[in-house]
Amino acid sequence: MSDSTEISNPSENDNNVDFVLESNTTTCQNCESEHDIDFEFCPHCGQKTEEDLTVGVLFYNTIANYFSFDARFFRSFVPLVFRPGLLAKRFVSGKRLMYLHPAQMYLFISVVFFFLFSFKIREYNSDLDNTLKRGFELEQSEDSINISPIDSAAVAKLSQPLKNQKLMSGLSEEKEQELDSMIKFASKPKNIKNDFNLGYNTKKLDSLIAAEAPERELLKGIGMKDNAGFFTKFFYKQVLKFHKNRGGGLLQTLMDSIPISLFILLPIFAMILKIFYWRRGSFAHHLVFSFYYFSFLFVLMCILLGINYFLDIPDWIDALAVLSTFFYFVFAVRTFYQQGFFISFLKTSMVSFVCLIVLFPIAIVVTLGLFYVAY
Repeated sequence: MSDSTEISNPSENDNNVDFVLESNTTTCQNCESEHDIDFEFCPHCGQKTEEDLTVGVLFYNTIANYFSFDARFFRSFVPLVFRPGLLAKRFVSGKRLMYLHPAQMYLFISVVFFFLFSFKIREYNSDLDNTLKRGFELEQSEDSINISPIDSAAVAKLSQPLKNQKLMSGLSEEKEQELDSMIKFASKPKNIKNDFNLGYNTKKLDSLIAAEAPERELLKGIGMKDNAGFFTKFFYKQVLKFHKNRGGGLLQTLMDSIPISLFILLPIFAMILKIFYWRRGSFAHHLVFSFYYFSFLFVLMCILLGINYFLDIPDWIDALAVLSTFFYFVFAVRTFYQQGFFISFLKTSMVSFVCLIVLFPIAIVVTLGLFYVAY
């Protein structure tokens, strides 16, 4: 071997290798893990490798993160509306990244619905507040407004010239009787009644409130007895709040309680399905079906609200839309639980009946409870 043969320095080779490795890798800005620079997305956390923060990126990420308003939503919307039960069936079978998550679908569509519904509620709430305000103002005045009768001497003084004028003008006997009736009517006292009656003395209650009387005395002031039960006390406490607020925001507070009560009722609806289909999947499967079904109900109500905003839909179309929710339920159950049409129709009818006698009363109680806390 010749002495002129060059032997490479190991340390230099290592440096070259490090340089090559460093040039082919990059560090994720999110999870700070290294990955190949050719990757468009980080294989560890999924964040895009190079993405400049712009207003468009910020807006899109906000929508995508909270509502997943991307291709999955549009891919999920068509089967949700036109193919009942198919979306839930595919989701529980494992195709979960292809479609929007059922909870996200429910959240997004319900937010859209209550946003549209708020415009109607705002209009109704304003009218109701004005009506209640005028009613309280009338109630605080006298129970009736007395119009004093015309003095009898003044009536006689007025009627005699009119009778003399009758001789000159040649009034008939019938016209004379009408004239006498008008004069007699003017001589009688008349009352203008206030139809807005709360059933208690509002002036007395206002004086008790001004004197900072205890709640027990205030409740007595509106008619509650000492031996009142729980629900009676609950009712009178709401009346007291209603009086203190002069009815303001009553309808708005009630409407604000509905979304929370619906979210609470949704798992109860899934439990009812679990009872009827005990061997057809876990509770989570029935919950997925419930999320998608409730989402369809909100979609239908959004469509009706949108059309009613521009056109006045006849009542029979509204009734037909309500009826369509039942048949949608039948076909969704048939597709999801894989049973015949007759069995699906029978079980759907039974589930609907149970919801009518169980779910609706619970809905009313939950809504009133939330209303009691919020109002």
